[in-house]
Amino acid sequence: MNNGLNHLASYACDAGASRGRLVAEADSPTRSAFQRDRDRIVHATAFRRLAHKSQVFVPFEGDHFRTRLTHTIEVAQIARALARGLKLDDDLAEAIALAHDLGHPPFGHAGEDALHRVMAGQGGFDHNAQALRLVTKLEHRYAGFDGLNLTFETLEGMAKHNGPLLGEHATGSPPRRPIAGYILEFNALFPLDLGHFPSAEAQTAALADDIAYNAHDLDDGLRAGLFTLDDLAVVPFLAELLAEIARLHPGLATPRRIHELGRRVITRFIEDVLVTSAARLREHHIDSVALVRSQARAMVAFSPAMAAAERSIKQFLFAHMYRYPAIMAVRRDAEALLEALFMRFREHPEDLPKEWRSPAPSARSIADYIAGMTDRYAVAEHIRLFGSAPDLRADLARSAASG
Repeated sequence: MNNGLNHLASYACDAGASRGRLVAEADSPTRSAFQRDRDRIVHATAFRRLAHKSQVFVPFEGDHFRTRLTHTIEVAQIARALARGLKLDDDLAEAIALAHDLGHPPFGHAGEDALHRVMAGQGGFDHNAQALRLVTKLEHRYAGFDGLNLTFETLEGMAKHNGPLLGEHATGSPPRRPIAGYILEFNALFPLDLGHFPSAEAQTAALADDIAYNAHDLDDGLRAGLFTLDDLAVVPFLAELLAEIARLHPGLATPRRIHELGRRVITRFIEDVLVTSAARLREHHIDSVALVRSQARAMVAFSPAMAAAERSIKQFLFAHMYRYPAIMAVRRDAEALLEALFMRFREHPEDLPKEWRSPAPSARSIADYIAGMTDRYAVAEHIRLFGSAPDLRADLARSAASG
């Protein structure tokens, strides 16, 4: 199938020349290999569950805050924009973006930290590795294989979301975690070239993740009242954008100023990535996917100035949002809730659903079960097993009032 390949750059992935799937399948007469990957991800059970998993705020705190699903959709949109601008295969970039957070447990990074603690000595827990487990093992939908049987190119983009995992170019990824055992286990079965960078399409998905969550976390934090537009003046990049908005639209209402800021943040980052990446590709004479993978640094990247701006936004959000007392109160109770569920299922496996009891459940299979829960299902399970659950809504209200 022609996927607009005549319009793609020489360094773009060619769906017709994919390294293939773990289980061989006949080509589709109507879709490219990467389009099939994208469609399988969208139809996966794990993808639907993202609608009820936290980004920063627990989903039942308000309809306007991002969930893990809305974040994923925003990442996919930005990844497609970057891929098209660089003449890459945007179906592959979108597929990787749509899959990148499938492994997140309930309550976001709080849930990940809780599961990592209870799995100490059992290989820990990492959401990137969990996403790979889901698409290669845990989804049970197809007659001929477990998982989704995605292409090499999509799987490598998921496994190497933060760059190479082995060898001289390894980045220490995933953040705060050693390389997860399942990634190595799957790599032995289906080599993912862990010592090299992934494709340019995968690199666009990784940067799209950074762009999306910086922009939407600013938006969510402003709308939640955790900080104000005036507070953002300490970040020079944001102060410049706010001054531009004030000059072009004097007297603009605050909700519109917030939206104008968000769209400008996204636009400036996208434009910077397109210019910087095109220059890198020319500088290194990149004319093939193999050359993209073999470089000592990513070919899709921010400029030094924009990388500094991106770090400054992260630093602001860390101090004013991620460590905000109301958020931390919810985080502590959410972690305790998941740890209690894990210990209960370890001690009383009969409390697990029937399909998870046989054979005798391992710690890993219990972690798989909990990681698949939505926020509200985890709360409901805690109520079923213990008669009550922490009131996460009250945590937010109490901390916001006292703060």
